[in-house]
Amino acid sequence: MIWGGFAFLLQSRYLPSPIDVAKAFIEELSSGALLFHLSATFLRVMAAFIIALVFGTAIGLMLGRSNKANQFFDPWLIFALNLPALVVIVFCYLWFGLTEVAAITAVALNKIPNTAITMREGRKALDPMLDEVATIYRYKGWQKFTDFTLPQLEPYLAASIRNGLALIWKIVLVVELLGRSNGVGFQINLFFSQFDLTGILVYTLSFMAIVGLIERLVIKPWERRARAWRGETP
Repeated sequence: MIWGGFAFLLQSRYLPSPIDVAKAFIEELSSGALLFHLSATFLRVMAAFIIALVFGTAIGLMLGRSNKANQFFDPWLIFALNLPALVVIVFCYLWFGLTEVAAITAVALNKIPNTAITMREGRKALDPMLDEVATIYRYKGWQKFTDFTLPQLEPYLAASIRNGLALIWKIVLVVELLGRSNGVGFQINLFFSQFDLTGILVYTLSFMAIVGLIERLVIKPWERRARAWRGETP
């Protein structure tokens, strides 16, 4: 293992070995601290993710359906997309205080533009012939959406979910570092102040493992199924 080899050769506190990280992991897990902080971060990620997905999808579908709305809101969407995440976080903390609401709102606001753009392109890519088929067979309302529209949007939705999780958990760490008293970001900041790279690696790798499991067990299978009707593979 490259990491272990370099750690053995350098023998430096700034590059802990996999064995040292494993020992620290067991200690943090046994004390309950690891699960506590991982749970706090995970709940923030899920809350912000759901909010961003709902609002971003609604905005994206609206813009993809209406050219006038798209022309009006597109510059604002691009502006929001390029607004630094740190600025949004700082403003939310200034407006709402160092609260859980401010933290989750800041993360969600940073993700909504990405979701909106992805779903806007998905709405534009809908096959008009399938819409005609739905009209001919008198599909209406929710049934038309679930049987014709949603299957076409699923690949875009899956991509948005994948990118969303990857982006959101990184922003959550910044939010926790700046204004929360628990979570992975808070712990990383604590270990940073102590120059403890082992602790930083324990919490970083632990949460990366959780995100990787979600990707492998949930998102990948769903994306594979979503693309199957087109004969595509993710």
